[in-house]
Amino acid sequence: MVQGFFRGAFFMPVVVSGVVVTILWQQLYGYEMGSINMLLMSMGLDKVGWLTDPSWAMPSIAIMATWKNVGLYIILFLVGLQSVPKSLYEASALEGATGWQQFWHITLPVINPTMIMVMILSTIGGFSLFIEPYVMTGGGPLNSTLSSVLYIYKQGFFYYHMGYAATLGLVLALIILLVVFIQRTVIENKQP
Repeated sequence: MVQGFFRGAFFMPVVVSGVVVTILWQQLYGYEMGSINMLLMSMGLDKVGWLTDPSWAMPSIAIMATWKNVGLYIILFLVGLQSVPKSLYEASALEGATGWQQFWHITLPVINPTMIMVMILSTIGGFSLFIEPYVMTGGGPLNSTLSSVLYIYKQGFFYYHMGYAATLGLVLALIILLVVFIQRTVIENKQP
């Protein structure tokens, strides 16, 4: 019962609309009345311009985007860990393997496909960050949160440079493909 509750709690941000989560975090990050700044002020600290200071804006959005997606990655890792046959641990324990050796030689190789999947999903998610900067800051302040997809969107739908936006979209897709291919190759070749 408790285990199911925590799994659901971790996974809840994944199923809630990205816009709803973004608006919630926008309220938390508010400069004047945001909950985080009110907490800082109650501890005697200065307010932080989470979304108005160019040096804080993108890290703030990254924290929110990570929080929104971490539930999916947790569930994937749980499934990967549950797929490790217990008999492998039992056999290695009989042979005198330590916990670290079991982790290095059994757990990691078996969950390697899960690690690859999480890496690919997080890479694609990082490259395709759109809703969060669009709703929270519109790409500002001073373009500090202008993601590649938001830039493509603005070029196509604000400035009507459709050909340029389409070309950028294709180039971005090729870059993502290349990065994912390199990641997959490196991870698969580094199996213990």
